[in-house]
Order: sequence, then structure tokens, then C-alpha cells
Amino acid sequence: MSAGKPRPTPTTWTIKALLQWTSEYFQTHKLESPRLEAQILLAHVMQCARIELVARSDEEPTPTERAQFKDLVRRRVEGWPVAYLVGQREFYLLAFEVSPAVLIPRPDTELLVLMALDRLKTKPNASVLDLGTGSGCIAISVAHQAKACHVTATDISPDALTIAQRNAAKHKVQDRLTFLNGDLFSALPPEARFDLILSNPPYITPGELATLAPDVRDHEPRVALDGGPDGLAFYRRIANEARAHLHPGGVVMVEIGWTQADAVRELFQAAGFTVGPTRLDQAKRPRVISAHG
Repeated sequence: MSAGKPRPTPTTWTIKALLQWTSEYFQTHKLESPRLEAQILLAHVMQCARIELVARSDEEPTPTERAQFKDLVRRRVEGWPVAYLVGQREFYLLAFEVSPAVLIPRPDTELLVLMALDRLKTKPNASVLDLGTGSGCIAISVAHQAKACHVTATDISPDALTIAQRNAAKHKVQDRLTFLNGDLFSALPPEARFDLILSNPPYITPGELATLAPDVRDHEPRVALDGGPDGLAFYRRIANEARAHLHPGGVVMVEIGWTQADAVRELFQAAGFTVGPTRLDQAKRPRVISAHG
């Protein structure tokens, strides 16, 4: 397919041969999941589920399909995230459209959704706010599972909101979501009040930005990553402004960087909140903090 092949060129480019060659090629470029990424890209080109590639392993993609696949392989090696190349990412049982206008949803953020849904079991018709919604993955996942609640989602990026609105329509929850363009709470009318406020805000410091993997650093939106000089700029704003938009007894839940638990807890405590236990993600790292108004 190109110079620098990890093995001799097969005489016939079957699905099996393409996957084998590409997996080894990705491995030489030190990609984290070479086989999986090759399968995702080829399944996208073939317009089928990944599992179908096994049953169709002896099939030969058309020259057009091979050319499309080759282009995706090239772009992946150049640093483009797989999710942007195929235009979607799975999150909390749903497929979300993504583009460079939005942060790619991560599995760690599913903990925030799970905690929100646990909270909503005691108040199923609650009003929920998602600050910095991006692709809408948090807001839409909550609305999809908690069918009696209404979710308001804000974002500073009009392009991100366009994608979030398409995702809401795709998953048929658009009638229970309100999207507002603006910077955190500034998008809301002054009288807006919520039972539950959620956010996965930017929390990366400038020093950390430089050390991120190239596919994140060079392609994901900087506005969704940069948390200010100490990574805490958005937590300060949320802690200081949230009480004005909470119903009595309301709760704020935020995702955090795994080194930020103590600092974020102190910010909410200083703002008058009672802070619950820090929840750990699957890697046993601090991931979500809940603050009770």
C-alpha cells in the first residue's frame, strides 16, 4: 500500500490481508491498539459492523474501497484520531457523531453519567444542566436513560452545539433537551434553576497540553482541553456560580483530572457546598466529585 511495508505485499488484497498488513503497519508506528484501529477503519469503509469482517475475511474490497482505506490509514499514521476519521465514537451504549469541533468522548466520563442516573432515581423528573456539552454525550445519555427528566445543555461553540443537536435527534431525545449557546452559566436566563448540574470542563494545564499524545494535542479542540494556568479555572467558576442556578437540595457533579481531587474539593467547600466522597474510575483514579448545595 505504501513504502516501508512491514511485510511483503500480498498478491490478493482480501479483507484478511488488509487487516493483517495494516495491523503490523500500525504497530511499527507504535499505535496503542493496531488491530482494533485497523478493523474500525476498514469496517467504516466497508459500511459494516466490525464483527462482519471476520465472516467476510476472504472478500476482496473494490479498488475504490481500498483507496479510501489507504487514505484513512495514511491520516491515522499522520496523527488523526480514529474517531474523527470515522466520524463517531461509542459512549454509554450509544454512537455519537464527532468532529474536530468537539472533544472525543472518553470511557472515564461514563462514570459521571452513571452517578447522575443514580441520583435521578430519587427524582426522575428532575431538571438537569450539562455545562460544556460538546458532542452532547453526557446530556443525551442522561436523557436517553432517565426518560422523565429535562436536560439543558450549554456550550460556547456553535459548531459543537450543531453536532450535539444532531446527536439528540439521532437518539430521539431532542424533545427533552434544550441547547443554549454561551460560556457556562452565561448562556442561561438569570432565573434558571436545576436539580442537578453536570460538567466535564476543560482541566488540562498549559504544561500538560504540551505532553499530550499528538492525536489529542494537535486535533482535538483546544477550547475543550485548556483549563487555564493551573487547570482549575472552570472549576472556580462553576463552584462560585452554581448555587445561583440550583434548586434547594440540588447537586453539582464534575469530572476532574486525576491529580485535582483535593484542589477541586476545596473550591466547592469554600463556596459553601458539602462535598461527597470522590469517586474513582476503573483505573482506581479520582474522577468525579459531587457537591451538595
